[in-house]
Amino acid sequence: MISSVTVYCSSSNHAPCEYFTAASDLGREFAKRGIGLIFGGGRVGIMGCIADAVMENGGTVRGIIPRFLEEREVAHYGLSELLVVETMHERKMKLAEWGDAYLVLPGGFGTLDELIEVITWKHLGHHHKPIILLNLNGFWNPLLLFFDRIAQEHMVTAEHKNYYSVCDTPEEVIELLLRRESAR
Repeated sequence: MISSVTVYCSSSNHAPCEYFTAASDLGREFAKRGIGLIFGGGRVGIMGCIADAVMENGGTVRGIIPRFLEEREVAHYGLSELLVVETMHERKMKLAEWGDAYLVLPGGFGTLDELIEVITWKHLGHHHKPIILLNLNGFWNPLLLFFDRIAQEHMVTAEHKNYYSVCDTPEEVIELLLRRESAR
């Protein structure tokens, strides 16, 4: 049962407006459908936006933030739960453990790191949770081409495409989550 989704996304306040709009739309839908949000615990960027949208619509949000980011005053204190951990590694482990699925919105180095980690763990059989990439405006296309390249070069098998799903809109993400839920 998908009762919560771990979302990886940008902490930048300077990302394109449509990414914030999509995050708000997803947050409202999560709250409406009783899907809890698990995220990196920041009040900034796209991550703060989706958390705010879930909370503003009566949903549940659990954040995990390392102490050094809390001390930089980027922690989101208006959540259902905020866990402060000592290291980024602890944060990443909790993010991976707490969600029933992973949703990856546009983001930078941290988002890319988290995406590659959960794909690698799925490849190694460490988890079997759905991984969904929200490919707004083709954001993930260069990375998806790279994944094809490493398959062509026999670094991974063509099965790698079974590790994740790609959606172009927030509506497709919700539909996919609901299909996953009804298939269980």
